Amino acid sequence: MHPMAISPQPQDPASWPTGSAEQLEPLVRRVLAPNASPFTYTGTQTYIVGGDEGLAVIDPGPADDDHLAALQSAIGEATVCAIMCTHTHRDHSPAAAPLAKATGAPIVGCAPLHLHSDAPRVDAPFDQDYAPDRVMEHGEAMTGPGWTLRAVATPGHTSNHLCFALEETGAVFTGDHVMGWSTSVVVPPDGDMADYMASLHLLYEREQDRIYYPAHGPAVEKPRQLVRGMIGHRRQRERQILRLLGEEARSIAALVPVMYKGVHEKLWPAAGQSVFAHLLDLERRGEVQRSGDVWQAN
Repeated sequence: MHPMAISPQPQDPASWPTGSAEQLEPLVRRVLAPNASPFTYTGTQTYIVGGDEGLAVIDPGPADDDHLAALQSAIGEATVCAIMCTHTHRDHSPAAAPLAKATGAPIVGCAPLHLHSDAPRVDAPFDQDYAPDRVMEHGEAMTGPGWTLRAVATPGHTSNHLCFALEETGAVFTGDHVMGWSTSVVVPPDGDMADYMASLHLLYEREQDRIYYPAHGPAVEKPRQLVRGMIGHRRQRERQILRLLGEEARSIAALVPVMYKGVHEKLWPAAGQSVFAHLLDLERRGEVQRSGDVWQAN
């Protein structure tokens, strides 16, 4: 977590209102889904971009009846040009299908992802029913009356993750790639630490971006400062792993309590997944090796 980049908004999840549209700036409104949890913070934030003549809905969220009703109330009689998804975790995309049925709008954005694995997950499972009408590639745009949303490919948290840049205002909808309240969990095999780091560097190079609107947590008003801190944090974790493995060979279960002192044990499984992602990246680079569940530095 990097509080230096968080805007002054309430930090108590119970104080964040669900079921109503909040105006964030002239082209952007936010509707919070009622799905607060340790991994969604206050819940999934759906963003509505545009006005009565035509709008886009970004990350429609879970297929929750109350949330869908709140979205339809916020949309009113406006034309929905597109329902856009940053990725397909089940707290982000399942509401796309019923909202498309209700509005007639196409589903556009990230590619579908069918990950077949019996491994336990610490983050939300994938939406296997997601079926976009159009998959957006890096640099492609979705346009409407007075707005342009351009896709920025940011794999890492998931392989299909996209951000959407609102070119008229310098706002970027960052999904789960960059959040104001926590760093993203990177869960192999789909999550990839090398991709995640490359995507952070890609965002850092975008000097034109004014503000980030993440899917969870408050807006980020100093985006490049936050991203620089996130890159430094991951590099520090990488150095910490190499130092610990240089002392002695260890399993992930042995690394996590040392690396995450002060972090509640219920979050250790998530931390272990990110440590695993770091180790896989280091292994590909020839800096560590493993024997069974035990890793050591080369």
